[in-house]
Parts: sequence; structure tokens; C-alpha cells
Amino acid sequence: MGPASLIILFLAAITFSAGGILISRILVKGTKNPQKGQPYECGIPATGSPWNQFNVGYYLFALIFLIFDVELVFMYPWAVEVKQLGLPALIEIVVFLFILFMGFLYAHKKGALKWM
Repeated sequence: MGPASLIILFLAAITFSAGGILISRILVKGTKNPQKGQPYECGIPATGSPWNQFNVGYYLFALIFLIFDVELVFMYPWAVEVKQLGLPALIEIVVFLFILFMGFLYAHKKGALKWM
């Protein structure tokens, strides 16, 4: 398993994705239907511009959720192997949780967690 396997995997990914697009272009008959160009095909005619501005608070709320969601990705393996890792890992996770808690306090102080 060296660099050759990575190159083969990369070429296979390009071949499969480009091949799928090429086959669909060849086999599927393209139709020029104005409804196909609509932003949503839900049965309700679209009105107005699709470029609406949203409040940036929604994005901040989502980013904070992702930060604390990714925290669990790091905490789960630690919790499974906590007995084998010992005291240094306990200290590291306490520091990690302290940094996350400080980020949570900062977000709370700035009002990023208030729902519109």
C-alpha cells in the first residue's frame, strides 16, 4: 500500500465519475422544458427572485452546532479507550473541554445562541 494504490484509487474515482456523466449524456434524451429550470419542482409556481437574503444569525447558529457536534466525534473514541489511555489522556480531554466551554461562553456572551 504505497503511493501507487493512492494513484490507482484517484484514477478510478475520476473514471467512475466522468464515465457516469458521459453515459448519462449519451443515453438520456435532453428536453428543453421551462419547468425544469425552476428552482424547485414542488408543484407550486415560483414567485420572486431566488436570491433572498437570510439573517446571518442562522449561519452562526449552524456553525456553533457543528462545532459542538464535531466535539462528540473526538469524545466518543476517547470514552471507549479511556482505561487504556490513562492520566495523560484525561488531562488532555479536560483541557479540550475547557477550551470548548470557553468558546461556548464567548458565543453566549456575544448573543450567538439567541434564536431570532
